[in-house]
Amino acid sequence: MLLCIDAGNTQTVIGLFNDKELADHWRIASVVERTADELALMIQQFLGFHGFSFESQISGMAISSGVPRVTTELRQMCERYFGFAPLVLEPGIRTGMPILYDNPKEVGADRIANAVAAYDLYGGPSIVVDFGTANTIEAISAEGEYLGGAIFPGIEISMNALFERAAALRRVELVEPRHVIGKSTVESIQSGALYGFSGQCDALVERFQAELGDCTVVATGGLAVSIIPHSKTIQHYEPWLTLQGLRIIFERNQ
Repeated sequence: MLLCIDAGNTQTVIGLFNDKELADHWRIASVVERTADELALMIQQFLGFHGFSFESQISGMAISSGVPRVTTELRQMCERYFGFAPLVLEPGIRTGMPILYDNPKEVGADRIANAVAAYDLYGGPSIVVDFGTANTIEAISAEGEYLGGAIFPGIEISMNALFERAAALRRVELVEPRHVIGKSTVESIQSGALYGFSGQCDALVERFQAELGDCTVVATGGLAVSIIPHSKTIQHYEPWLTLQGLRIIFERNQ
């Protein structure tokens, strides 16, 4: 079985594949102080709790990471506990997708994995919107080329900045308010967050579509479910898109 790990700045998503099927998945906080041994213990517990064997069933591991210290610990964990080197999505790895960026080495591993998976699922041209620590939008051509994208502040870090800089405002649950025109401070914040971020997403996607033409729009990321109901442009939701991209890239490098 293949273990795929996407380590982001805020959360790390772990997926276990049995061939092409996602057998199970887990989400943990990304903690840079966590050691290889601690990561092994956590993953062993996840696997054992769901009836999988840490010792005998894992035959491969693929990693995308935007946090270098976490990448190092994941490498060491794989080599020590599984006895083989993981595939880390980085320059030199065959993705099967031309990267038409001025400097392809600048493109984040998760962005490439998302693009590869989206093209595999829906073809091109297509657009991927990933709601993470940073929100990213990727453009894939009809020929399966990574064209580039956009990066803007994610929902959580934007909200954190608001609460830290505005003493009179407090944290709220990110749910749909009763009214777009908020009747309380809580509703006003909820309205601004949900409709503001969905509108920002739609505005960028529409500008992408003006250059790409008619295309498929796919959303992923932990906070996508909050935004999708209020978006006019998102057509599909793939919560495990990055993991699927890692699986595909792993297979292309065997």
